[in-house]
Amino acid sequence: MDTMDAAVRRFNQGLTPQELNLMDSLRTPAQVQAFLDETRYPGGEENRSPQEVLRQRQAHCLDGGLFAAAALRRIGFPPLIVDLQPDPGMDDDHVLAVYKINNFWGAVAKSNYSGLRFREPVYRNLRELVMSYFEDFFNVNGVKTLRYYTRPINLKRFDRADWMNTSAGVDWIEVYLKSVKLVPLIPAAQTALLSPMDQRSIAAGTLGINPEGTFHPKS
Repeated sequence: MDTMDAAVRRFNQGLTPQELNLMDSLRTPAQVQAFLDETRYPGGEENRSPQEVLRQRQAHCLDGGLFAAAALRRIGFPPLIVDLQPDPGMDDDHVLAVYKINNFWGAVAKSNYSGLRFREPVYRNLRELVMSYFEDFFNVNGVKTLRYYTRPINLKRFDRADWMNTSAGVDWIEVYLKSVKLVPLIPAAQTALLSPMDQRSIAAGTLGINPEGTFHPKS
């Protein structure tokens, strides 16, 4: 892949020399994850472009997933995301920037929950990767909420919206994710058998959480 396509060039041109040096230092998926881990997870629903994440040093899961996709794009990976989704009203969705190395899937992600972040490229297919998030995908009531996922979405389709540089482009992607076709992850019969999270697992998964950024189910 040409890592200097038009969208990447436009992104690079909008950066200061210091910002460009920082982006150039992110040469692997793990380094991209390390940068995201140092950013703050904010409250509120404001969307941030990758450029704004870089400058503000804060990101929620959509912001972080898109930043990771942009950073991976700069080092030669296609800018792919997968959206993990619950049943409506149960939890937030969660955006992964996914990548493949030697035909194995991995992911980079930003989350308020410690278990919903990086995955090494060791998963043979996309469903394996998604299932690795299942036990850690729970809401504040301790209910395991992961139910669906999307096929990989190539963000090049949104380049005309300038998503790497503007929050308006990110808003466009957010709207698209609300209408994209979903792949069911588990059958309803299995959902009825799920046990609640135990307190030790909840404590581990919420280590360092920002309460202002948590989703609260309506029921």
